Amino acid sequence: MMNDSSPLAVGVLGATGYTGRELLKKLSRHSRVRIAFATSESEAGAPLRRLVRNAPDLALQKAETAPLGEAAVVFSCLPHGDSSRWVERVLAAGTAAIDLSADLRVQGPETPEWAREAVYGLPELHREKIRSARLIANPGCYPTAAILSIAPLARRGLLADAPVIINAASGVTGAGRTPKRELLFAEVAEDFRAYGVGNTHRHLAEMVDQVGKVSTGAVPELIFTPHLLPVRQGILETIHITLRKPLSREEATAIYREDYGNEPFVEVLAEGTPTLTSVVGTNYVSIAAVPVERVSTPMLQVIAAEDNLIKGAIGQAIQNLNIMQGWPETEGLL
Repeated sequence: MMNDSSPLAVGVLGATGYTGRELLKKLSRHSRVRIAFATSESEAGAPLRRLVRNAPDLALQKAETAPLGEAAVVFSCLPHGDSSRWVERVLAAGTAAIDLSADLRVQGPETPEWAREAVYGLPELHREKIRSARLIANPGCYPTAAILSIAPLARRGLLADAPVIINAASGVTGAGRTPKRELLFAEVAEDFRAYGVGNTHRHLAEMVDQVGKVSTGAVPELIFTPHLLPVRQGILETIHITLRKPLSREEATAIYREDYGNEPFVEVLAEGTPTLTSVVGTNYVSIAAVPVERVSTPMLQVIAAEDNLIKGAIGQAIQNLNIMQGWPETEGLL
C-alpha cells in the first residue's frame, strides 16, 4: 500500500490496442498515479501523446526495454497467450501486476507455480483477497456481467439442476484492434451475428470456474453464446436461470440489492431493464432480474449491461489498483 503522497509509478504493456489506449486515458487523469512507461512493438519510438492527449511526454518503447522494476504496478494489455510470460517478468522484477488477458484467470494442473498466487479481480466477489494481492487476473468482459448476474442466486443455493443459458452481445471493440476482414465497417454495419457457437468461447471457462466457487447448491452447466453488435462498445447479456423455487421481481431485486446495494459500480433496477446507453462510458454494471411467465418451472431472466472496455476491462483494472493501494475505490473512475 502507498503510504506517502507521491504519485504511484505505473507501467502499461501493450499500449496501442483498444484496452491499452483506454487504460492510458484513465490513468492520465488519475490523481494518484504517474505513467512511468508504455510499450508498443509496432509503434516504439512514437510519442505517447499521439495516442493519449493528456499523457506524459514519453516515447513508446518495446517491451524488452521497459524498466519493469521502476514501476510499482504494471498493467499488461498484451494479447492472450503472450501476456503471461511478460507478467512473470514483471513479478521477477519485484513489481505487482494486473493482467488483462485471459492467461491467468483459471488455474489448473498446468498453471505454473509463480502464477498460483493470482487473484481473480472481480471486486464484488473477491475484494478482501484483492487488497493484499501482488498479482491480479482481471476478469473478461462477458464473464464480469454474467458472473455478477448469477452469483447472488448461486451462493443462496437457488439454482436448479438445469443449464443456465447466457446470450450476450458485444460491440466490435471486444474483438481487439488487429485488422480482420469480418470486422470491417461494411461487414459489421446493419448486421448481427453469433460467434463462438457450440459453447466453445474461451470466456466460458472462467464463468464456470467462478460460478462453481460461489455455489452452495447445484452447480449448473452454462451455455454461452456471444454475438457481435454493430456498435463500437458495450455489452448486453440476457441470462435464463431455472430456479429451485419461484421468485417475484420484488424478491429477486431484494436478493441482488442485499449483495450489491453498497457496491459503487453495480446498479440493480427494480423497474425497467438495462440498456447500453445507460452504461457505455462508465464503470457500471446494470442488472435487472425478471420472472419468466408461461413456463412450467420457475425461471428468472437476468439482464445485465456494461461497457466492455471499462467495467469489462480497464475500469475494473483501475478499480483493482485502487483496492490494492487502499485508495477510494472510485478514484479515477467517476
